[in-house]
Amino acid sequence: MKKRLMIVSIIMSLLLVAVFLLAISWGSYTMSIGEVVSTLFGGGSKLQSTTIFDIRLPRICVAMVVAVCLSTSGCVLQSVTRNELAEPGMIGINAGAALAVVLLISSGQTTYYSTIGDASLFVMPIVAIVGSLISGLLIYRLSYKKGVSPTRLILTGIGVNVGINAFISLYQLNMAQGDYNQVLTWISGSLWGSSWKFFYLITPLALIFLGLTIWKSKILDVLDLGDEIAIGLGVKVEKERKILFIYAITLAALATSVAGNIAFLGLLGPQVAKRLVGPVHRRQIPMAAIVSCIIVLFADSISRNVFSPIEIPVGITIAIVGVPYFIYLMLKE
Repeated sequence: MKKRLMIVSIIMSLLLVAVFLLAISWGSYTMSIGEVVSTLFGGGSKLQSTTIFDIRLPRICVAMVVAVCLSTSGCVLQSVTRNELAEPGMIGINAGAALAVVLLISSGQTTYYSTIGDASLFVMPIVAIVGSLISGLLIYRLSYKKGVSPTRLILTGIGVNVGINAFISLYQLNMAQGDYNQVLTWISGSLWGSSWKFFYLITPLALIFLGLTIWKSKILDVLDLGDEIAIGLGVKVEKERKILFIYAITLAALATSVAGNIAFLGLLGPQVAKRLVGPVHRRQIPMAAIVSCIIVLFADSISRNVFSPIEIPVGITIAIVGVPYFIYLMLKE
């Protein structure tokens, strides 16, 4: 297993480097790999430095943090619910954050990223977390009946997700055309407008909750075995489930606060990682993060360039891949 893990880790790391170079070099101003490497190490022209350090690199860094947050959240939810189909976009957690952020953006004079004030920008992750916590609390409360059944939790989450999205659609009907289109793009999952501010906003909290989740990786392994075995091994199942649920909610909210509602990423990364390195979480969580980074960077490169000058939301590109895989998992279940 150690040899297989090492080989898989090396291959996936090289693939991530390749996708990173693709994302940073491909655009309306295309650069060669040599020019990219030279610019990253201090060479290159002013135009090349501006293109990489002010435009593409912050977007790539934000995308990778978002990928890590959503993949880790997906790993946790799939163990807590013992359902391979669970992910934050499907059970209403992302939708709760999206609703809260849409309300925040729309409360100002405009919804456009370029003119959002710094105060609103720094409040955004907090509002997203509050929105996710409210939707998560609602899901947990509605699914509680002498304890929380994993099946009831996920079915309740799907219902809450539909309800929140319906409310967002209703709210959008009262917006001006420009605001409607902009918010629609955002809640579809978009990295447009990403900057270093967004990266500095979410990275510290993301690292904290990623560390806490990895620290609980053995608990996640035990929860995968079922409640009766977990209780028999001395795990306080309800308490641990609540704690891990909060971790998953917070990570998903951080991602949604800067990239909108990117569905299926929390499903794809953990599932592919499990097939590559097995279900042990101390291996699955880091591998899911690498796989998700590869997916989101490649999808974002496609979204930015294939239909240029029009940019489609990265969430739509990921969904095009994710929906067939989701159907495959449902049929397999």
